[in-house]
Amino acid sequence: MPTKKSRTPELSAKEVLDIFEQKGALLNGHFLLSSGLHSEKYLQCAIVLQYPEIAERIGSAIAVKFLDAKIDCVVGPAIGGIVVAQEVGRALGVRAMFTEREAGTMTLRRGFAVTKGERALVVEDITTTGGSAQEVIDALTQMGASVTGVAAVIDRSGGKAEFRVPFKPLARVQVSTFRKEACPLCLRGVPLYKPGSRKI
Repeated sequence: MPTKKSRTPELSAKEVLDIFEQKGALLNGHFLLSSGLHSEKYLQCAIVLQYPEIAERIGSAIAVKFLDAKIDCVVGPAIGGIVVAQEVGRALGVRAMFTEREAGTMTLRRGFAVTKGERALVVEDITTTGGSAQEVIDALTQMGASVTGVAAVIDRSGGKAEFRVPFKPLARVQVSTFRKEACPLCLRGVPLYKPGSRKI
């Protein structure tokens, strides 16, 4: 568990990607992403995070990047950010929460709340466009919290995800994405899958 007195070594980007490869979490095919974009590759972070010892290492590695930020709470978007938030919160010794969409708007539910001025860290598993993380930032800001940073296990946005606070992913991966109307995989008739579900 990282503390200001005893820091654990960070996971290198290569080490993170090696873990995904070893656990079969880098999938090939034709996938519908949560952003609505299509892709020929999908990083299934849940496959990696199902191993508690790996999830703990990932959480600790993210926490190390924000030890000096005086974080009060960690918040991730459901579902992908739940385990990441829990492990980062554990490593930092602070509360871990998650947001959900209610009537299409990202918000804290289930009794979760932040107080005015609380310093929050937003985390997620895979960043594709940065849209989900930004929704969490907006929700927390509206509730009076001060968002001090954003973290992800892997950034696959190709530099498109930008925030007004520091963004610190553990690794970056360049993966092509396509709009439905311009997707070459659709044109070739390759079956489309929504990760975690059957063919759609």
